[in-house]
Amino acid sequence: MGGQPLYLEPRLESRLRSLLDSPDLLHTLTDALGSPLNLVVPDQLADNLQQFRSVYGKHHLSGQVFLAHKANRSSALLRRLAATDAGVDVASLGELQHALGAGFTPDRITATGPKNPEFLWLAARTSVTVSLDTRGELDQLATLVRKHALPRVRVLLRLSGFEASGVRVLSRRSRFGTPVGELDPLLEDVERHADVVDPVGAAYHLDTTSLAEKATALEGCLRVLEECRSRGLRPRAVDIGGGFGVNYLADGGQWERYTTELTEAVLGTRPPLTYGGHGYGLRGEAGTLRGTLGLYPAHRPVAGARYLDELLARPAASFGGRPLAALLLEHLYDLHTEPGRALLDQCGLTLTKVLEVRDQETGGPSAVRLAAKADDVALEEHGVLMDPVVVPRNPARAAGEPVAVHLFGSRCLESDLITRRTVFLPRRPEPGDLLAFANTAGYCMDFHATRAQHQPVARKVAVWQEGDTWRWCLDDQYWPTTPVGGAQ
Repeated sequence: MGGQPLYLEPRLESRLRSLLDSPDLLHTLTDALGSPLNLVVPDQLADNLQQFRSVYGKHHLSGQVFLAHKANRSSALLRRLAATDAGVDVASLGELQHALGAGFTPDRITATGPKNPEFLWLAARTSVTVSLDTRGELDQLATLVRKHALPRVRVLLRLSGFEASGVRVLSRRSRFGTPVGELDPLLEDVERHADVVDPVGAAYHLDTTSLAEKATALEGCLRVLEECRSRGLRPRAVDIGGGFGVNYLADGGQWERYTTELTEAVLGTRPPLTYGGHGYGLRGEAGTLRGTLGLYPAHRPVAGARYLDELLARPAASFGGRPLAALLLEHLYDLHTEPGRALLDQCGLTLTKVLEVRDQETGGPSAVRLAAKADDVALEEHGVLMDPVVVPRNPARAAGEPVAVHLFGSRCLESDLITRRTVFLPRRPEPGDLLAFANTAGYCMDFHATRAQHQPVARKVAVWQEGDTWRWCLDDQYWPTTPVGGAQ
């Protein structure tokens, strides 16, 4: 390939690093349970929650942290969270049933996302708070409550289309939520259904990493709550959704170097860095760079709880430039958040077994076939570029020279690429070695998993530490009581 290897080293905190330093355990698990295999670390989830809670404490705010359930289907993670004071955001009937069965009481559950009548009925029947996207959804809920004589339902009014005062900053368009320009008819409907719904606050969902857009939306929600109070309603919360992000990489310099050299490769001024010349949204036309880089910003120093902290410190122009956190506190509003990826940071990894390694064209990358499908390791599906960690079967052969490889899946499809990127590994892997993809718990484990070609979906194992020893059990067998004399 020429030049220095373009590594994208994963950021590993203490638990994942310790787990990857336990090769005998990892090989034993994959030998017994197959490849691919997902490992989740429930105790890390509890630690991440405390980081978010510390931001609430710093700003003297009350409210709830809801895990966005859609980010991972794990029972172990959900049950471990149920043993804390956190909540869960569910976006389907199945997720709501899972949350109730994992030990969450209805006051710790909020129902979001597209809703069918069964989902709305169970949410109303169990007194779960419902985040409403449209006036039609409000009418549907009200009809169900009246027809089935259900309790009055707490609802959040999810909004979209915010606009800042002063400098023109529009929040990103979203298909979730009612445009704020349609607030008056929405509130009229709320007042009409006052006998069956209790409007407890406003919410938004924005698919963006922009602090400015999130701040615009939060400021807009505060203005909406003022309008609600002027109508005699008693809102008491703002739900700002998720999107706090994760810092996947250990070295920002590696990310900058890779994206720079990818641009040069697309323009043809250096050898290709991807299989088939894929440009991740970029293309070269007559020496000019076109398109937009469609990758997640894998190195994000401001992410997770720190992102929330910076958001709360932003000034609100329409409220005299006062910090958003101060405005929430002044009005005694609860702040609700729905982190998914950020709350699952460092909460798991995916193990894949190397089946075959073969040389391709002279001087080009080697082809590595893994016992996994691209769907099982969906990092690229979410635009995340990050190197796997080689876990050798035979530690005596762990040394070697860096090598460039293409990672292929086990399906009979040309498109079954674990990564389109040419991956640089510190040594050539051997059949029987494991490649461990770190930090896959947030969206990248089972969000896209399929049983194509009758190949199995990755099984899931929960792991925890007792002193210096790692213990494990199948995901569905984990409960917060399990570590005391549990399976190993």
